[in-house]
Amino acid sequence: MERQAALGEERIARQTLAALAHLPRRMPLDDWCEFDWMSVNHGDWPRWLAAVGRLPERPVGATNHLDRDAITAMADSQVLPGLEATLRDLIPWRKGPYDLFGVAIDTEWRSDLKWDRLVDHIQPLAGRRVLDIGSGNGYHLWRMLGAGADFALGVEPSWVFVAQFHAVAHLLGETRAGIVPTTLERFPQRPRFDSVFSMGVLYHRRDPFTHLGELKACLRPGGELVLETLVVEGDATTILTPADRYAGMRNVWFLPSPIAVTGWLKRMGFVAVELVDVTVTTEAEQHYSEWVGQRQSLVDFLDPDDPSRTREGLPAPRRAIFTARRPV
Repeated sequence: MERQAALGEERIARQTLAALAHLPRRMPLDDWCEFDWMSVNHGDWPRWLAAVGRLPERPVGATNHLDRDAITAMADSQVLPGLEATLRDLIPWRKGPYDLFGVAIDTEWRSDLKWDRLVDHIQPLAGRRVLDIGSGNGYHLWRMLGAGADFALGVEPSWVFVAQFHAVAHLLGETRAGIVPTTLERFPQRPRFDSVFSMGVLYHRRDPFTHLGELKACLRPGGELVLETLVVEGDATTILTPADRYAGMRNVWFLPSPIAVTGWLKRMGFVAVELVDVTVTTEAEQHYSEWVGQRQSLVDFLDPDDPSRTREGLPAPRRAIFTARRPV
């Protein structure tokens, strides 16, 4: 296992260096170039590193499809010995789907549905440098590249998702996307990105205004913010603060109305603020899969007698997508 972990560390370090080479000049991320991946203080990290080290090499002549619902890598000979078992060692797979050399990963979230709801409303990504806060395993980073982005960087503090990203990056043979294993609060905030995405993060922040300000600090003048968050129905004064859990989650602090979010964005100095979608989350988008292991999913957190309410008696998850720009 130690040898496989060392191979995993080498692969991750190599991919990190290659990806960071695409960043704008003077982006202060040198610490990640020399990051000691073996020193991560997480009990399962050596096991996940070992899984990355066991991955088979990408076949010569393999091709990718980053503009499909499932991020796809394929070759004439689809069978890569041990691939499925190794990818299963990285469970839980929450964002996707993926189809990697014939291994179909049915993730908990159909992240392609969220992408479909926003892609026609955002500024074209062709040639842009993109930042995705709370990127998970990087599914949307690959879709951003598929839409023409020059480079896509994820910020993600969950180590299993970092390992999954590097596993997929290796199988895709891609270096135009990278991931930084930290939070936005610790990320160097400089106006170097053309587009910044924050999807499924705002409601986890105790201070939503600080989060919006940090997102703005990462955007170049004229750059676009794409914000997706949980909302509730109501007017400009409606903000739900759960007493304890919300849909099974402890770390949900604010569920504002869409009108309230629009006001927050304008108060933080964003312009051209638009609400482009509101969608109730259903099992078609979030569901249990064997690829997430022993985890509950949406159906377990809704009232079995009234699916319009959570088990806590609160409104069921409803998500809104906003676009806004940093003034020139």
